Amino acid sequence: MAISSITNRISCVSNSVTQGIANVIPKLTVKGEKANKAISWIGEQISSPENRLILGVSALMSQPFIDLYNKKVDEDTRKVSAARTVAKIIAGTLTGVLIRSGCIHAIDAFTKYPSQITPDMKFKKLRSLFAPSEGLLNDLSYYKKSLGTIISLFVMVFTNFLIDAPLTKFLTNKFVDRINEKKQAANKQTKEASNE
Repeated sequence: MAISSITNRISCVSNSVTQGIANVIPKLTVKGEKANKAISWIGEQISSPENRLILGVSALMSQPFIDLYNKKVDEDTRKVSAARTVAKIIAGTLTGVLIRSGCIHAIDAFTKYPSQITPDMKFKKLRSLFAPSEGLLNDLSYYKKSLGTIISLFVMVFTNFLIDAPLTKFLTNKFVDRINEKKQAANKQTKEASNE
């Protein structure tokens, strides 16, 4: 019962915040059946793991170029900065998508109504751990995605230090080593060309 009351309070707060945001945004009517279907599909299918992937891909397509064309620093610093940015984006996107997706799947496994639990399921008592009272929600899918996202945010507080930072350092070192190898190869070719 305690979990149900907490989830009800979270739901009320999130509903009031969502409604407050919706009240501020100007109204827009989308005309056309295809556009409405596309918007509906996006709302139903794209959740926080997909959002994180979209953010990561768009960041990968823009942020490294900002570092590469920063005229305030020398060329070597630009390349290393771009390599670090790429490493951060890859590590953050990879862990963000995997952790969000994993938490949503875990919540899905533990959010079953007692009527949905079959005799062949393992851990029957845990299967309804996060389930709200029956009849409270018509559709559990948004509830599961929201609760999974909230739990993933708490998990990522720790994984930022345990996974993201070391992975970023590892990738940055690999990218910088590759940059240095190319620079040394270019310098070697220049020396050989000048000796001839």
